[in-house]
Amino acid sequence: MKNFPIIRSRRLRSTPYTERIEAHGVSGYTVYNHMLLPVSFKSIEDDYNHLKKYVQVWDVAAERQVEISGKDSAELVQLMTCRDLSKSKIGKCYYAPLIDHEGRLVNDPVINKLENDRWWLSIADSDVIFFAKGLAAGHNFDVKIHEPNVNILAIQGPLSDDLMAKLFGDEIRQLKFFNFNYFEFKQDKYFIARSGWSKQGGFEVYVENDSAGQKLYDSLFEYGKDLNVKAGCPNLIERIESALLSYGNDFDNGDNPFEANFDKYINLDTDIKFLGKEKLKKIKKDGVSRKLMGVKIDHNKINMSKEKELFDEKNNIVGYLRSAAYSPNFKKIIGIAMINKPYWDGKHQFKIEINDKTYLGTVCDLPFI
Repeated sequence: MKNFPIIRSRRLRSTPYTERIEAHGVSGYTVYNHMLLPVSFKSIEDDYNHLKKYVQVWDVAAERQVEISGKDSAELVQLMTCRDLSKSKIGKCYYAPLIDHEGRLVNDPVINKLENDRWWLSIADSDVIFFAKGLAAGHNFDVKIHEPNVNILAIQGPLSDDLMAKLFGDEIRQLKFFNFNYFEFKQDKYFIARSGWSKQGGFEVYVENDSAGQKLYDSLFEYGKDLNVKAGCPNLIERIESALLSYGNDFDNGDNPFEANFDKYINLDTDIKFLGKEKLKKIKKDGVSRKLMGVKIDHNKINMSKEKELFDEKNNIVGYLRSAAYSPNFKKIIGIAMINKPYWDGKHQFKIEINDKTYLGTVCDLPFI
């Protein structure tokens, strides 16, 4: 499939770091929350190899925030997610699937509790702000909802602690996973969480001031020269190997959280109120007929822009491949697929067509590593 350039406009927003990442050689973009999101620099495979050894600075400003504040903010946030937030604490980050009235997935943000009556939903790629505003209006909640000017920088990779300690001091090494705090660098204060869309370790800096963010971006490269720091971005190979799911790719509003293996975030036995709760109780009772699984395919190249069907030897549909990439680690294609129930137990084989040729694959568990 031929690639075409992305034509920019006011509704396809650049970020405060766009000029800098282009100076660092970004080679491809996608569109995420109506913003530019880098997808590669030297190449996806080269970026992958560097990410697993060193440290990268990512422009992930496209990971937008929906701020919900006010007297009824906690009630609204809880209404949106099947995860019990009744005992949530300030300074903590909560991965929390958002659910509609049918029990289907709307988004899977990280919810940051800034104050008892102020929350940031750090969203995946869908218009959560309109979902929140509609619920607030329908329930007459006393809340304010807006998108703050927050542009995240992610520092990811096994040397990320070393780089961040150079700027913010060794104290930052003590920050626990999915916790956040405020740290100062050159008289600017930064909201920093130990989180990020890789399994290589790292931090996300929620930057509320564009000029402070640009200064931080430049300083990370200045201080990280001896650590072989490079510009990077969320990496397709690494995130599939780690089973980091992508809303709109691996699952969407046609799927429920049980199918996406979010069972540990579904709290049905508490008194909390959230959309789709009775629907999810019925789904849990009846069981699901499909779920996300890993697959391995005996080939070395694949490009995807839509689901691909998987078949058994009798041409029955095994499931649908939703994301895939060639893995240098496994020396074959790996992917995330929605697999039908008869095939998710055991290492079932399947057939798949890629560029008019048929290849064999095997269903496996997630994550790959």
